[in-house]
Amino acid sequence: MAFKQLLTAALSIALALPFSQAAITRRVACPDGVNTATNAACCALFAVRDDIQQNLFDGGECGEEVHESLRLTFHDAIGISPSLAATGKFGGGGADGSIMIFDDIEPNFHANNGVDEIINAQKPFVAKHNMTAGDFIQFAGAVGVSNCPGAPQLSFFLGRPAATQPAPDGLVPEPFDSVTDILNRFADAGGFTIQEVVWLLASHSIAAADHVDPTIPGSPFDSTPEIFDTQFFVETLLKGTLFPGTSGNQGEVESPLAGEIRLQSDADFARDSRTACEWQSFVNNQPRMQVLFKAAMQKLSILGHDLTQMIDCSDVIPVPPSTAVRGSHLPAGNTLDDIEQACASTPFPSLTADPGPATSVAPVPPS
Repeated sequence: MAFKQLLTAALSIALALPFSQAAITRRVACPDGVNTATNAACCALFAVRDDIQQNLFDGGECGEEVHESLRLTFHDAIGISPSLAATGKFGGGGADGSIMIFDDIEPNFHANNGVDEIINAQKPFVAKHNMTAGDFIQFAGAVGVSNCPGAPQLSFFLGRPAATQPAPDGLVPEPFDSVTDILNRFADAGGFTIQEVVWLLASHSIAAADHVDPTIPGSPFDSTPEIFDTQFFVETLLKGTLFPGTSGNQGEVESPLAGEIRLQSDADFARDSRTACEWQSFVNNQPRMQVLFKAAMQKLSILGHDLTQMIDCSDVIPVPPSTAVRGSHLPAGNTLDDIEQACASTPFPSLTADPGPATSVAPVPPS
């Protein structure tokens, strides 16, 4: 009980912190005569934000370009390995934009399949607004997520220098990697704890796959890919069938929901004894998911950089809408008997099912 009370208090403080800081921080007027910022260096970002909201994210939709921009933040940032650097080799620069600067190299890595599309979509904005690729990738990811109801307002820090070398191959985890391998990769990249890796996987609440199984592009990971909610953590625990490791669908697990795809790694994380309870903790706990995902994303977004040398421009990121977010529920046609609970220490929350027969999940339309 004491631990639960401590966690509740910590979450309350974290949620209240931005408001208390805003109350005591003096803001400066920006040259545009419209916006204010806590640091004058952030003023130029308002024009970038408005441009990509209109012309990259289709006027502020939580759609395909948002999903791909969020994916790109991870694929760029995770390209760092202190253990590799300790051997005398280049270990990557983390969130430095190398995936865009060296777009004739890194997008060709197997784990980066498909990132060339969002890179090509973003590059004109980088050139237009004279930002470094590393800053733009993380900024676009944070702005994009703000279009998704239920998401937290992500942090953004300005000041990443341009990458000078491409990241080495083999640093981006793949969906057929084991839980142990993925945890080790995150620990090496930035000292991520087991729990923090689960927090980052909340990103799959607003994700879809185009290349895991190319025969079904746009397949979402849960039934509400346009909403940042806890359904991903429920639906990943529904009984499914693992495909054999063939080239066409390696890393894919058949979901009982028609039209929905499930990664093997997600299915494994939901059921592994090291991660199952952390996974289950997000079921029907939207505030916890928001706070912890934001914390993990901030850590990811500054890999390879010294936070004390960066400028906090988080106030440029819009506050996401909170409408259209409901509590966790079972998809129509399912019961709690369809949940493969793996957390031994905590009972699974009691959930109700949507009425009616089982329905299919629509693919995320391309932009």
